[in-house]
Amino acid sequence: MIERREARNALTWAMYDELESMLADVADDRDTRVLVIRGAGRTFSAGTDIAQFAEFQSADDGIAYERRIERVVARLATQYMPTLAVVEGIAAGAGLLLSAACDLRVCTPDARFGAPIARTLGNTLSVASLRRLIALLGAARVRTLLLTATLLDAHEALACGFASAIVAPTDLDAHVDALCERLLAHAPLTMQTTKHGIDRVIEGQSEDEDLLRLVYGSADFADGVSAFRDKRPPKWEGR
Repeated sequence: MIERREARNALTWAMYDELESMLADVADDRDTRVLVIRGAGRTFSAGTDIAQFAEFQSADDGIAYERRIERVVARLATQYMPTLAVVEGIAAGAGLLLSAACDLRVCTPDARFGAPIARTLGNTLSVASLRRLIALLGAARVRTLLLTATLLDAHEALACGFASAIVAPTDLDAHVDALCERLLAHAPLTMQTTKHGIDRVIEGQSEDEDLLRLVYGSADFADGVSAFRDKRPPKWEGR
């Protein structure tokens, strides 16, 4: 949970550190099968707390900041389990990047996505951040969002495939619970290798033998075949 309600869940340096630490912990916890990221108080996150930029004294501070964001976002994007962003209200700046790092995005009708920095702070996104957004939204749409400093609304996000679903606030918790239950019923290694395989395609890589070996050499695959033949549910263990 991203929680700083009085500031629309704007992230402080300490919050980034806490988030990175949490992501490092769950990366080593094979019992965590689904990871949900959401904001408190009907807002996902307005991004980085602008007050912290007042501390910057040179371009080096900006570069260090962008690398910090990239590191946290990459931690989220490379988790082995499926990740879900539950977006209510604004997901701007770093909030946009965190939601984009998740595998699935469920939002309410009031959700808005963007980085209107061209009319607010006058900073910029790193190439790594741009690459991630372009992979999901396409270069033309990212160019439009950033140059015009506009926000993508929930229905636009759904139409272009960025959002997985739009759900009324009253139904949101039940929808998220049902989606998590669906993911928990699926083969962990299949989802893990699918995530990593898609990332490799986006990055222009073609190596897949390690992913294929992980799945086809697993106890889960053997049980999946037996379960299908025996007409029973498989018993996924993630190994």
